[in-house]
Amino acid sequence: MTGFFLRAAIVAIGLWIATIFFPGLSFSGPWTLVGAALLLGVVNAVVRPLAILFTLPLTLVTLGFFLLVINAAMLGLVALLLPGFHIGSFWTALGSSIVVSLTSWLASGLIGPKGRIEVIVKRRER
Repeated sequence: MTGFFLRAAIVAIGLWIATIFFPGLSFSGPWTLVGAALLLGVVNAVVRPLAILFTLPLTLVTLGFFLLVINAAMLGLVALLLPGFHIGSFWTALGSSIVVSLTSWLASGLIGPKGRIEVIVKRRER
């Protein structure tokens, strides 16, 4: 459970960074940002696998690039479900989903599979 909240905090940071680059993305307050991060985690766990399964032929034909559209759609779904979270256009959703994905990917290198922060220590050989 700690891992879910740690990853949600990372997604919240990614969403906050995306608001800097894309003015069409806005939140009514910090709690809306946290709620969007939590809801995005739930949507990515429940709805996204089904969307990927149903669009598998299209994803294969586009060599995986349609996954970017699916990520943008999941962000758009969160914006529809959460009042106070607004996305101006499809391109804003697409760019924001890329920023959130990159932020999560970079931060996931610090988080282990159990959701704990991993510290790598190099020991000297004797």
